[in-house]
Amino acid sequence: MTHPKYAFFKGQLLPIEEAKIDIRTHALQYGTGIFEGIRSYWDDTDKCSYVFRMREHYERLVLNSKILMIEIKYSIDELCDTTLELLKKEQYSDDAYIRPFAYNSGLNIGPKLIGNEQDLFIYSIPLGMYLDTNKAISVCTSSWDRLSDNAIPPRAKISGSYVNAALQKTEAVQNGYDEAIVLSTDGRHVSEGSAMNLFMMRGGKLITPPVTNDILEGITRNTIIELAQKLAGLEVLERPIDRTELYIADELFFCGTGAQVSPVGSVDKRIVGDGGMGPVTKKLQGLYFDVVKNKIDEYSYWCTRI
Repeated sequence: MTHPKYAFFKGQLLPIEEAKIDIRTHALQYGTGIFEGIRSYWDDTDKCSYVFRMREHYERLVLNSKILMIEIKYSIDELCDTTLELLKKEQYSDDAYIRPFAYNSGLNIGPKLIGNEQDLFIYSIPLGMYLDTNKAISVCTSSWDRLSDNAIPPRAKISGSYVNAALQKTEAVQNGYDEAIVLSTDGRHVSEGSAMNLFMMRGGKLITPPVTNDILEGITRNTIIELAQKLAGLEVLERPIDRTELYIADELFFCGTGAQVSPVGSVDKRIVGDGGMGPVTKKLQGLYFDVVKNKIDEYSYWCTRI
């Protein structure tokens, strides 16, 4: 791997090998960081990359940093400009993933959120498919519940909370599945995947859990809702989903910056639909990949050219 070569660290662009933190760093010890995942897509026709919905990701980072009482000293414009400068130096000719990370950078002992130095870094890596979007994957219902908003809020990408996702993903893989679906703490309602949002087709309607069901308020989720309503002519409902609805759904798919649009073919060994990618999932996946590569003029404003 020839990338990454650079990182934005302590206010400047540096060679990646110089971007190091102290082992005593508060965020390393206690998980007190908050991050984003942003994708850039290489388009072979235009011979350039497009960063997808970069501003919205940074707006979410700044907003949700309030939960951890982290003050980001850079404006959203500065964060966007720095990201573009970083990607220009990397000179990717394939898809990439950008990771901004705001964190408690002080060396204090103790898990409190106040009285610490704070900082932000950004780096990127080449990234193709987090999940194979060409085939329907098998998933299980995890024995690990999703964290609740009153424990560690899932709506914010808090670094320490991803231990929860790691337990869910690991359990699924060790048991022979590709991914996990997790339930909210009441044990009755579907939350999301280990690290991605979930959509279900049932009765001709596209259904997804509401943001109050302990989910990440996903930007890709928001994208899919808009594409489904405006370009695919679908009715979209945000409502609680019971576990057994997954077994009788017409189609299921995950979505997220990493997962993109990934069809689900079975849940707990129950076949969903015909076990392959459903027609609605296929249509939305096609629209999504067109949008992120700036092929639909109506949504060009979501794509920032590098």
